[in-house]
Amino acid sequence: MSSDNQSYFWDPPKDFILLGISDRPWLELPLFVVLLVSYVLAMLGNISIITVSQLDPQLQSPMYIFLSHLSFLDLCYTTTTVPQMLVNMGSSQKTISYGGCTVQYTIFHWLGGTECILLAAMALDRYVAICEPLRYAIIMHRLLCQQLVAMAWLSGFGNSLVQVILTVKLPFCGQQVLNNFFCEVPAMIKLSCADTTVNDVTLAVLGAFFLLVPLAFILLSYGFIARAVLRIQSSRGRHKAFGTCSSHLLVVSLFYLPAIYMYLQPPSSYSQEQGKFISLFYSIVTPTLNPFIYTLRNKDVKGALRRLLARIGRLCGR
Repeated sequence: MSSDNQSYFWDPPKDFILLGISDRPWLELPLFVVLLVSYVLAMLGNISIITVSQLDPQLQSPMYIFLSHLSFLDLCYTTTTVPQMLVNMGSSQKTISYGGCTVQYTIFHWLGGTECILLAAMALDRYVAICEPLRYAIIMHRLLCQQLVAMAWLSGFGNSLVQVILTVKLPFCGQQVLNNFFCEVPAMIKLSCADTTVNDVTLAVLGAFFLLVPLAFILLSYGFIARAVLRIQSSRGRHKAFGTCSSHLLVVSLFYLPAIYMYLQPPSSYSQEQGKFISLFYSIVTPTLNPFIYTLRNKDVKGALRRLLARIGRLCGR
């Protein structure tokens, strides 16, 4: 009998119930529509930026190499979570398999760690462009950009691998209800019935490393950029320099503020009710806004999009 109990204690559940907003059924239809529209916009916006970055000869600078990877990240973010949320909202069975849940939080944390490093690489690019303009092409050469991108993806994967190894070992004692829209590590830790001290400490340490270290680098870079911009004599030059950085700063704010709230607060004060809406924000709102931020505030991207649309129009008119 005891062996059966022990086996049940450690065996993972077959499925998890994703609570979402099932306690507020009147919100499901409006949120379904918002998520569907946002997902379509995120797909269109990010695919457009990737396409013009690859095809337009005027968008071959390091900035657009990083931007295309950021757009690919945002595509993966939304595709990892939103389709599952849409299916659950349109169904009475709001479940996800244990394997599906594991894959979801594995990819989600991989992408999150990667984006932290990638945003820091983009800050380095802006620093060199404004503070060392004459040496920009020498410093930010294609090989360095590829190495920075590879480092971002590999370090993000390492972060995810550590989190997954620790999380899959957690017992859930038959508990299956996740008060979230999708699976992520903090919610899984909160659901476990075992001592999660190691998981909490690891999550806090890795969260601090991947959030605070790149953020400190970004702020330091922009401190030097601000000093360099203030030395520019012409107001037009200052405005142009500020314009090249404002989009990136806005994207950094949209990504880092909710992520810091989620991963750097003490485990005892983690609120699943608040956490699930913060998760919803940076899994759909931020990836949807990013391409529009870069498009609306960047003349080069807008020009490339116009040229692409004109080329498509000519092909369709033949």
